[in-house]
Amino acid sequence: QVQLVESGGGSVQAGGSLRLSCSASGYTASDTCMGWFRQIPGQGREGVAMIEPDGRTDYADSVKGRFIISRENAKNTLYLQMNSLKPEDTAMYSCAADFVHCDLVTISHGHKYRGQGTQVTVSS
Repeated sequence: QVQLVESGGGSVQAGGSLRLSCSASGYTASDTCMGWFRQIPGQGREGVAMIEPDGRTDYADSVKGRFIISRENAKNTLYLQMNSLKPEDTAMYSCAADFVHCDLVTISHGHKYRGQGTQVTVSS
């Protein structure tokens, strides 16, 4: 049974940093496309970052240069290092995985599996 569990969210002031973790079980995370998406209540989902099995990464323009996605294969865990956080980064962040496609749209809308999410709140 595939399961994704996020952790690491919280409240931080603008300019601060947080690191999100996504622990995967039931499959080998490095064999799949994985990524993070975020959602603000009343607004749509945004694919934030993704990493392919070969390590290629992609980011939404809104987070390029500030967020870094990485994967620790030995722990079957995905990370999102978020730096220089802004109030507009406030959202529920979820990790997602798919075995077929790999792009930010798949991560945000077409994924096969997702976690429950972790809240990130950035105050000004």
